[in-house]
Amino acid sequence: MGKIEAARHNVRDIIGTRAWQSIRFVRTKGAGLVISRLAGAATRAVLVMIVIATPTILLTDVRPDSQQMVALVALFAGALTFVEYKAIYPGLFEFRDAPPFNRIRFLMLFATVFCLSAIERGRTDPSTMTELIHAVGALIGLSMDFPYSPVRLATLMMASGATEAQVAAVRTAAGMSYLISLVSLAVFAIQLRLGAWPRRDIPFNVWVNLPIFDPTSGGDVVARLTRDARVNIALGFLLPFLTPAVVGIASVGFQPLELTSSQTLIWTMTAWAFLPASLFMRGIAMGRVADMIADRRRAEGGVARGALSPV
Repeated sequence: MGKIEAARHNVRDIIGTRAWQSIRFVRTKGAGLVISRLAGAATRAVLVMIVIATPTILLTDVRPDSQQMVALVALFAGALTFVEYKAIYPGLFEFRDAPPFNRIRFLMLFATVFCLSAIERGRTDPSTMTELIHAVGALIGLSMDFPYSPVRLATLMMASGATEAQVAAVRTAAGMSYLISLVSLAVFAIQLRLGAWPRRDIPFNVWVNLPIFDPTSGGDVVARLTRDARVNIALGFLLPFLTPAVVGIASVGFQPLELTSSQTLIWTMTAWAFLPASLFMRGIAMGRVADMIADRRRAEGGVARGALSPV
């Protein structure tokens, strides 16, 4: 009996030790995930702040009040990014857990802001890098400056009394920003073609990655996603052509757009190129999600119309 009781105690000790080790492993893993999420959110917040502050850092003729305003906007954007990526549940940002969608968009935004800031810096403090970026932008701008092209329409946004130098500056900025947006779209299209988006080793959660899309609002999910994808692609294609017309109509009775300030030129042309490319990417991504849901339905033998299959 003594040997039996001793064996029982040994088994209990082993089980208790293993259970404690298992609990400790789960706690350690959970703490590691929390730390990793916080570190990732903080890194993204810092990068967003750097993008917003890039023109102020590179330009030499920025007034102190403008620097304070840029710092305030950068802090707000950084805080919003940190809160969004720190949270487990979805918020405002789409495709948050589907890399590298947002990474490509971020790199496109940063490259546009940096290149345009370098071009503007080269006007007062030229260097080899600024001259190279300016030459590329001027070449692309001139090659795309034909009737009814986006670059030609971008130059028409300016006031009628704009000088030739101001028109050339807008044309160069439009050419560089448009080139970066096209390259970013090509990179994303290659990612889709190679099957690298969305990644197969990471589950794709429609609710987290499309927080403003309500799958229960009625209608078939695949049909609605396909419709929204087509609308976004159409808007992405038409926006570079519609923006000058909207600006022209909005400026009736007001002072026309001059774009004489370097920061105004940088952010105006960045938005002019970034927003259409972002809509293009969003439409392509939503179409891809619709195809994934349709493929899952066919693989499972079909589900009830309107139901959302897990992806």
